[in-house]
Amino acid sequence: MKILFTGGGSGGHFYPIIAVAEELNTLAKEHKLIDMKLYYMAPEPYNEGLLYENGIVFKKCSAGKMRRYFSILNFFDIFKTAWGTVKALWTVFNIYPDVVFSKGGYPSFPPLIAARILRIPIILHESDTVPGRANIWAAKFARRIAISYPEAATHFEKQKEKIAYTGNPIRKEVIEPLVEGAHEFLQLEQGIPVIGVFGGSLGSELINETIVEALPHLVDKYQIIHQTGKRNLSESKNIAEVVLDKNPYKNRYKPFDYLNNLAVRMTAGVSSVIVSRAGSTIFEIAAWGIPSILIPITDSNGDHQRKNAYAYARTGAASVIEEKNLSGNILIAEIEKIIHNTETATKMKTAALAFARKDAANKIAKEILGITLEHETRN
Repeated sequence: MKILFTGGGSGGHFYPIIAVAEELNTLAKEHKLIDMKLYYMAPEPYNEGLLYENGIVFKKCSAGKMRRYFSILNFFDIFKTAWGTVKALWTVFNIYPDVVFSKGGYPSFPPLIAARILRIPIILHESDTVPGRANIWAAKFARRIAISYPEAATHFEKQKEKIAYTGNPIRKEVIEPLVEGAHEFLQLEQGIPVIGVFGGSLGSELINETIVEALPHLVDKYQIIHQTGKRNLSESKNIAEVVLDKNPYKNRYKPFDYLNNLAVRMTAGVSSVIVSRAGSTIFEIAAWGIPSILIPITDSNGDHQRKNAYAYARTGAASVIEEKNLSGNILIAEIEKIIHNTETATKMKTAALAFARKDAANKIAKEILGITLEHETRN
């Protein structure tokens, strides 16, 4: 029994794959499927430690990026993709998996072509409201299409019978908030509301600048756990020291370059509101049941972050501030609107939990397993 994962080299593609792999390993133990083998094919392993922990073998495969704008690199990447497809065909043939699970993105293109040629069943998963080009193309011959937002179904009109609204797979390590020990670990005061700020895996200079601008007002009433991104920590700390000079509450600002899984769960456990970009973090925020303020990237691919943000906000779980409107005063007003209105906060929490689908990884893993066993029987 062999399963091949593929997808773009970002956390939004990679971590849902890990979540599904975790569930597959759990199901394999429950059903005593001792011969299951997992593979991941992409240009880079992204996180070798997580691959190793989940028994996933990495297979390197080059892929050219399909840019939507003019670039001379598009010409050279045609040859990179062609070579990657030849190599993928050979590698996939040697593995001959029973199922290929793809998260989309340009790195998935060569493995998907190989699977198509070799007639290997394909399951796609789309995390955004607007599918990427690789998933739209592969949907024509995929066996099943899992989506995280109901709105994504409109982009697969000819494949309606294949679609399942599963939500987004979330790793077990971060899916549940952790309250016990959080105040001590994060060095927080008891009884003071906490604001969690996530600017994406690399951080966001715009969000960082806005938070620092608002700090003199925020620390009077709140504590701020701020993930700045590794490149931005020093600058954020230096500016914060200046704007909070002689402020008696300056220790309420807690900047971190990166929050590990334990720190993320503890931040979720104590936060009254989360300020975040509108990528895959939305699904973790929903699972935590925390009101949120989303600041989508304006020029994201296909404008997907903006559309994701508004799709989630329509459920009542979040508010949206567009980058062009973002300022310290507007952010402060949105935060206070939530924290100081119990009814609003309660409605947002309820809506977030209603949107969350914590069993997404399990549902997808069961579907993969079902098709795998069916494929094995035929062969």
